[in-house]
Amino acid sequence: MAEKEEDVKLIGSWASPFSRRVEMALKLKGVPYDYSDEDYLVTKSPLLLQLNPIYKKVPVFVHKGKVLLESHLILEYIDQTWTRNPILPQDPYDKAMARFWAKFVDEQVTVIGFRSLVKSEETDVAIKEAQELITYLEKEITGKMFFGGETIGFLDMVVASMIPFCLARGWEGMGINMIPEEKFPELNRWIEKMKEIEIVRECIPNREKNIEHMMKIVGRIKAASKTA
Repeated sequence: MAEKEEDVKLIGSWASPFSRRVEMALKLKGVPYDYSDEDYLVTKSPLLLQLNPIYKKVPVFVHKGKVLLESHLILEYIDQTWTRNPILPQDPYDKAMARFWAKFVDEQVTVIGFRSLVKSEETDVAIKEAQELITYLEKEITGKMFFGGETIGFLDMVVASMIPFCLARGWEGMGINMIPEEKFPELNRWIEKMKEIEIVRECIPNREKNIEHMMKIVGRIKAASKTA
């Protein structure tokens, strides 16, 4: 018998890779949810401030009145609460490594990736640094259908939401092809495979709209750095 599902709410943003990966997990699990979209970079709703007073960011996940923050924790909670279509590996070592690479993407690739967007005087250096990090993911996906094995999983959702469907849009807006096929053939193969999955397609932001959004973020960061 399927688990009882009720009172699931997600506060996110169409352009946030962190909330889009949570939506991928909910869709994969077949969990119905109420979605509220926040333009949190412009204004923060009273509900967002009430539920996430610490970070004041999305995603905010609410299940039966219980509030969860941070996308990695939310993904694990979803996986343990709705056990069908598991997204985390069952093997303890494989699970630990999935967490390791997810943290690597969000804490290393993302930081260096944004640096390549905003540090125009150091663009070549930042691109080289970002590509060196992405090379580790190229090696990790080689010989696999997905990062999680034969089916889409936790790490696939983290990598996809952050790199090809977020950072790459910003790089494209700057005229940078950060993940060329000749340099990253396996990663590009995986990206095309991800695009074939319906739940992923439903969560991919519109390309043109996303590029415009990323350029606005770059402009804000640059403006802030000049006044700092």
